[in-house]
Amino acid sequence: MAARNTARKRAFQILFEGDQRGVDVLTVLADWIRHSRSDTRQPPVSEYTMELVEGYATKTRRIDDLLAQYAVGWTLDRMPVVDRNILRLGAYELIWVDETPDAVVLDEAVQLAKEFSTDESPSFVNGLLGRLKDLKPSLRRDED
Repeated sequence: MAARNTARKRAFQILFEGDQRGVDVLTVLADWIRHSRSDTRQPPVSEYTMELVEGYATKTRRIDDLLAQYAVGWTLDRMPVVDRNILRLGAYELIWVDETPDAVVLDEAVQLAKEFSTDESPSFVNGLLGRLKDLKPSLRRDED
């Protein structure tokens, strides 16, 4: 499972970079892949990292709408950039990647928040993703 953990971390970093630079995440992903192929010091981009980033890219608007709707007291723009992108990645994997157990998605997102964000972020991330987990069946049904 360490490979999946690393893949999620890299996917988060790609989403974060795209957000910071104001660039599409697929462009950032392509840059990472190109760099990994041309510079042996760069780690390769795993298949799962690509799946997460590409999957997120197909659901970006829906994910941002959900986060804005269910983040009580927070607008998407006001959220710390790190938290926003951890939540984006977690929401994608939670709602649309059936192979990953919900508990794993929540735990991994909380771990990313612990590693990269503030002391308050893990509980914020856990709370918002927990709410989406509870609503998951209706969220997927609403999309059909």
